[in-house]
Amino acid sequence: MFPYPSGRIHIGHVRNYTLGDVLARFMRAKGYNVLHPMGWDAFGLPAENAAIERKVAPKAWTYDNIAAMKKQLRSIGLSLDWSREFATCDPAYYKHQQKLFLDFLRAGLAEREQRKINWDPVDMTVLANEQVIDGRGWRSGALVEQREMKQWVFKITKYAQELLDALDTLDRWPEKVRLMQRNWIGRSEGMLLRFALDPATTPSGESELKIFTTRHDTLFGAKFMAIAPDHPLAQAAAKKKSKACGIRHRGEASRHRAGNHRHPGEARLRHRHQGASPLRSGVEAAGLCRQFRADGIWHRRNLRLPRARPARSRFRQ
Repeated sequence: MFPYPSGRIHIGHVRNYTLGDVLARFMRAKGYNVLHPMGWDAFGLPAENAAIERKVAPKAWTYDNIAAMKKQLRSIGLSLDWSREFATCDPAYYKHQQKLFLDFLRAGLAEREQRKINWDPVDMTVLANEQVIDGRGWRSGALVEQREMKQWVFKITKYAQELLDALDTLDRWPEKVRLMQRNWIGRSEGMLLRFALDPATTPSGESELKIFTTRHDTLFGAKFMAIAPDHPLAQAAAKKKSKACGIRHRGEASRHRAGNHRHPGEARLRHRHQGASPLRSGVEAAGLCRQFRADGIWHRRNLRLPRARPARSRFRQ
């Protein structure tokens, strides 16, 4: 069991822990050695914010709550192994987390990047996509803000294919759960197209625009390229109000495989072909255009910026 020490247990705790206790007792009765410990998910900003709100020290607030909940849980008579009790706010516990992070860092699997994040202005913390519900923080209910901040990230996409292959060996998992995992890993395969820019006409001397597409076979049917409002090219054009930006197709395309965890400001190639819908809304980027050569003919197309839309949460398992 691994609850957050909020102060008092409620009927939801009683229900879940009783179910787990029944299973633990049943397996012991069948002769199995059962590991049934108790831990407290007690580290983080929610505990600190609650302590600040009550004008007490976070340490005192957290350990007082643990003591109160422990007394309540023991009164129920659960067969928990209290000798293995731990709390994530104990230095004896989180020193192992720190060591693990340093191991990742030394192995080159952790690095700092500028990322767009979900910021909760009340809890003053970063939220995962799953913690944003209808544009609001799941705990505070505050409207979530989009901010760019430097973040520590793990290179989990390096193992995307290995994780996908391993899913096929989990034959006892329900197929719908494995499908959710595949979608969460989100590996896609396509081409990284590089469109050359004329530095003399670009807002900040950009020399190329990279676009990832999974439908490179329909390249000659492309009507326009769409760049996000926070794409560096769009931001530079907005600042300088560029009137002309010539882009020509370099004719280079490199094989590219990557996850679909797209970075902020990415560029995408949109196609219109039979059965597909055109971009529903967008604005012409003032003066931004691109050209590509097809069958010896130069074709001129516009770059479009999608209209700003309210932030929506993306749910992952």
